[in-house]
Amino acid sequence: METEGNSRVRVLIAKPGLDGHDRGAKVIARALRDAGFEVIYTGLHQTAEMVISAAVQEDVHVVGLSILSGAHNALVPDILDGVKKAGLSDALFIVGGIIPEDDIIELKKLGVHMVFTPGATLTEVVEYIHNNAPKR
Repeated sequence: METEGNSRVRVLIAKPGLDGHDRGAKVIARALRDAGFEVIYTGLHQTAEMVISAAVQEDVHVVGLSILSGAHNALVPDILDGVKKAGLSDALFIVGGIIPEDDIIELKKLGVHMVFTPGATLTEVVEYIHNNAPKR
């Protein structure tokens, strides 16, 4: 997918924390790549600092976090804050995983743009990013 500046939308897919299940993140990464996005996948067991560093170094438009461990309330705020402080204040933040509805509300208050829970389709994720990624 192209942005106004004619460069491809860059999406970081990260697996922060101790969660060892990355199949869903890999499926999302492949679907986004197939849809024309440039995808950077960090791999498993990333610290907040590693995710922040990757987002900044790759100058991504979208930060996508996949969390199945239940640590979203601890990890997401740190990453969101760190990425914004590092200068990517316009990045689109999305989270995927098993996240209770009450926590989704709180994450959105912190600045997460969308949370995709089990049952979300690949088309929904692709369309959301296509329609909402910042134009640079």
